[in-house]
Amino acid sequence: MTQQQRHDAIIALVRRQGYASIEQLTRDFGVTPQTIRRDLNALADDGLIRRVHGGAGLESSTVNTAYQTRKTLNLDAKRRIADLLASHIPDHASLFINIGTSNEIVAEALLAHHGLEVITNNLNVAAILQHKEDFNVIVAGGQVRSRDGGIIGEATIDFINQFKVDFGIIGISGIDDDGSLLEFDYQEVRVAQAIIHNSRQVYLIADHSKFRRNAVVRQGNIAQIDALFTDRQPPENLLTLMEAHDVSLHLADADAPPRPKTPAPLHA
Repeated sequence: MTQQQRHDAIIALVRRQGYASIEQLTRDFGVTPQTIRRDLNALADDGLIRRVHGGAGLESSTVNTAYQTRKTLNLDAKRRIADLLASHIPDHASLFINIGTSNEIVAEALLAHHGLEVITNNLNVAAILQHKEDFNVIVAGGQVRSRDGGIIGEATIDFINQFKVDFGIIGISGIDDDGSLLEFDYQEVRVAQAIIHNSRQVYLIADHSKFRRNAVVRQGNIAQIDALFTDRQPPENLLTLMEAHDVSLHLADADAPPRPKTPAPLHA
């Protein structure tokens, strides 16, 4: 069993039981306690499990990881994925970009583009893009979430419904084995659904930690997107669903050098 296979099996076991001890995992996988501790620490760092004394439990399905923590999780992978996604956006395109730390990194990757029209319900995305004089950045109205700068609510949905754009770029908190796209906030989900319905092509950005991650609200299904941009091969059953619904898979090159954070341009 490879390390990745063991990690997948640990996640499946913890999800099935709700908790697994180091003693049990050592016995089940025939490895040392030190190896299991390293496995659990790595999975916890990716946000896939919750590290507890003596073992591991499930991450909360009702409360998301804090925004400042999410900004640093899998950062190099997110940058590689964002660069790959940005390479599929042509100059002079129109697009939605919704809430999420991955989408903010996509915004940074788009700064080398020209003539984009961007509609967003993410104040951080707007702040990243505002200095590009050849961009037209439109910010949705609605209620601003103080924790992450996301804009949500009925006014936001009404605003999104006024547009029909080339590309909708969405993030996600979790992707279940049955293809369900999962989030924590019902109001955020309704805005994302409006973005999906008003985009000619929908691009989903999700690093590997989102596979099989629990969240309480169903945003939609993998069948509703046109392409998934990620850094590792999805689980086999998810691949089968994607093939059945003609969803393209784009894997970021793990050997590609991570892009340094792009500083905001100076202006008078």
